Amino acid sequence: MLQKVEGIVLRTTDYGENHKIITIYSRENGKTALMARGAKKTKSKFASASQLFVHGVFIYHQSRGMGSLNQADIVDSFRYIRSDLMKTAYASYAVELLDKLTEDKQPAAPLFDLLLQIFSRMNEEDDPEILIRIFETKMLYVSGAAPVLNACVNCGNMDEITRFSLKYAGVLCRHCAHIDDRPSPAGPHAVKLLRLFQQINPSRIGKISVKSSTKKELKDTLEAYYEEYVGVYIKAKRFLKQMEDLEAGNLDSGKDFS
Repeated sequence: MLQKVEGIVLRTTDYGENHKIITIYSRENGKTALMARGAKKTKSKFASASQLFVHGVFIYHQSRGMGSLNQADIVDSFRYIRSDLMKTAYASYAVELLDKLTEDKQPAAPLFDLLLQIFSRMNEEDDPEILIRIFETKMLYVSGAAPVLNACVNCGNMDEITRFSLKYAGVLCRHCAHIDDRPSPAGPHAVKLLRLFQQINPSRIGKISVKSSTKKELKDTLEAYYEEYVGVYIKAKRFLKQMEDLEAGNLDSGKDFS
């Protein structure tokens, strides 16, 4: 049976001398592995469409086993992401996180839309670090371990939220902050942003200017939370860390490679 879907390439794996297995994520069918025959050949009709991050329309034959790609038309290759090593690192992390937290052939249109929105904004001039923090926050729902951010996790108070508690997996108000004696990496501004990230649609976010210190608080908080409650190993995170360290070194030395 032929299937036609709009999807984004999450993963590619070489198969034999000439072929590739590509894993796409679509609104209709979720995560699906497809055999792209001859995709490794330079003149193959699938060569361009079988690259990581490509957004396209894919037509494939689905049998009981793996699908076989018949046609692929590129909608957007996200060339500005692919030409920027820092953005490539963030995008690689995003697709691997989505891959690790989803099952095969489980449709979830909001997830496809989220990834597409993040990539579209990242492909422009938006801050990729903030976009990936938004993505991480929203993906916690998919993991089944989302923190309570809309109200105090202890008393339900929606006002006077002052801190994030890793111990209690959520935010605490001023009256309940004392119940957690562990230091929190997230200050008041980071807590406000986490609450915003959980609720807002990325397509509706304007330019967000965040201090480097607050960015670090967001990164440290989400990293600690994923380690404590999700526990997935993301290989792309090593590449991302190398790029972040390189960029931090360049900033510290006053160099500008933009």
